[in-house]
Amino acid sequence: MREGDLIAGFAKGLSVIETFNQQREKLSIADVARLTGLERASARRCLLTLVQGGYAEFDGKFFRLTAHVLKLGYAYLSSTPLPRIIQPFLEQLSEAVHESSSASILDGGEIVYVARSAQRRVMLIGLNVGSRLPAYCASMGRVMLAALPEDEARRRLDAVKREKHTPRTLTGTAELMKELAKVRQQGYALIDEELEIGLRSIAVPIHDSRGAVVAAANVGAQAMRVTSESLVQDVLPRLLKMQAELGKLLA
Repeated sequence: MREGDLIAGFAKGLSVIETFNQQREKLSIADVARLTGLERASARRCLLTLVQGGYAEFDGKFFRLTAHVLKLGYAYLSSTPLPRIIQPFLEQLSEAVHESSSASILDGGEIVYVARSAQRRVMLIGLNVGSRLPAYCASMGRVMLAALPEDEARRRLDAVKREKHTPRTLTGTAELMKELAKVRQQGYALIDEELEIGLRSIAVPIHDSRGAVVAAANVGAQAMRVTSESLVQDVLPRLLKMQAELGKLLA
C-alpha cells in the first residue's frame, strides 16, 4: 500500500475516537493531543469535526462521544455473519452449563466481544458486545494467539503492555510463549484467576469451513462454584461439540 493512497486526516480522526474508553469518557483537547500524539491544533480540528458529524458533543471544556458512534460498530456487526450464527449456540451452551458464555475476535493484542450469553455476572467489570480485554491473559485471547505463527504471536505480545492483574497473571514473553505452545497442543486454553481473582474460564478456537481460526468461544465462571477440573471435564466437551458444529456453518 502506497502512502499516497492513504488519507492522513481520516486516520487521525479514527485515532481520536479510539482515545475514548470506559476510563476516559470525557476528554479535553489537551488530553486528546497528549494521548494521540497529535498537535493540539490537529486534535482540536478532529474533535470539532466529530461534533459537527454528531459523533461527539462538547460542554465548553470536555468532549465526549455520542451514541452516534455506535453506527460504526454496528456496520461491522451487521456485515459479518459470525455474531448472528454463533449467538444461538452460546445461548444453548449457557443454558446447559448454567454459566455465561461468549465469543470474540482478535484485534491486535486485544480480544473484542462479538456475542455473549450471560447467565450471571462473573467479572467486576461489565462485559458486553464490543468490550475489549487483553489477549495475553484471557482464555479466548490465548487460543487465538496460539493459532498464529509463533513469530506473529510474539510480535503481538511484545506490542502490548502486560500488566499483572493478579498474582497469577503470566506476563513474561518466554512463559507466555510456553503457555501458547501448550494451548496449541491441547486445543483449548484454561485461565485460572489470571485476569481477575475469583474468575476461571475455558476457551476453544472457532474455525471456518476451511479450518482457519476466525474467533474463539469460552465459558467463564466464579472460582467458588466451578473448579478447573470441572471446566475441563464437563464444559470442554460441550465447547468442542459447538466448535465442530460451527465449523460446518462458517464459510
